[in-house]
Amino acid sequence: MDKLNFSREFHYPVQIFYEDTDFSGVVYHANFLRYFERAREEMIGAKLLKQLWQEQGCGFAVYRCDMTCHQGVEFADMLDIRSQVAFESQFRTVWKQSIWREGASRPAVTATIEMVSLGPDKQLIAIPEQVLSRLQQEV
Repeated sequence: MDKLNFSREFHYPVQIFYEDTDFSGVVYHANFLRYFERAREEMIGAKLLKQLWQEQGCGFAVYRCDMTCHQGVEFADMLDIRSQVAFESQFRTVWKQSIWREGASRPAVTATIEMVSLGPDKQLIAIPEQVLSRLQQEV
């Protein structure tokens, strides 16, 4: 995976609301996956994703996820979700994503997420040209 050509870093801001936390005011770990997904969606574009689904029945699914929580994230924190993408094959993208607290010197959460492109029959299909074009602008 180190030999992949990753894009430049994309930044997506997230504010932590009380609803994101557990009883102690710390963000529930599953929410980190939501923040990563929002950043990927923003990078690709919601309109494009909707168009692909409606016109081609094309969507994307997480194939593999490796996430490490290095430190807690708490209510009222402002976060910077940092994302980079690389193309592993014509069917799969690899995303390096991290969550940074404001002013931090290291990430609070890191993840490597592999996504696959699926057609209407839930079988692998090549990543649509529109997505390739959009993401390759970031490389």
